[in-house]
Amino acid sequence: MTDIAGQLRRARAEYDEGASPHYDEVLAEISARATATSSLGKADIGALVAWKRLQANTPWMAKLMGTPETEVRAITARARAAALDESVPLASAAGIARRILGELPGCGHGPAVASAILTAAAPQKMAVYDRRARAGLSILFDGKIPRRYTYAAYMETVDGLRQQVELAWSNRDVDLALYTLGKASKNP
Repeated sequence: MTDIAGQLRRARAEYDEGASPHYDEVLAEISARATATSSLGKADIGALVAWKRLQANTPWMAKLMGTPETEVRAITARARAAALDESVPLASAAGIARRILGELPGCGHGPAVASAILTAAAPQKMAVYDRRARAGLSILFDGKIPRRYTYAAYMETVDGLRQQVELAWSNRDVDLALYTLGKASKNP
């Protein structure tokens, strides 16, 4: 078996060497606002889309912008509360929060936008799950990850990997390592 913890440590160090120390400033600002208000708004989600480098000229973004801010904040507040719920295991909290975000335009299908929102809402617990993180997992586990891999399953895996690394890492540190591994793969 490969040294998974070692691969993660090296990938995280590689990320730190190559990334701007300012890259996550948007995430940190939105996380602070989410902590202060217990929700995220459309401007926050728009900033996360830019941070994730996603296209904003999609039908879902037009639907999101047509959704009342009060509704967006109510949904994200419920999702944040679910993500932070300490009375359930992390994977369950992640799954519940992800399902709640499914009510928002842009969050009903792939995990990238929803996981970015959840990471901003609960940065010490949640992690971003996108195609590069999935590619990183595939590298670590020799392609042995299910085709349908839920956000809850991803968070359970990420949290387990975090514990294997045996450093004072957050789940976000693990997702950055997975991102770096996946970015280097042939199929990001």
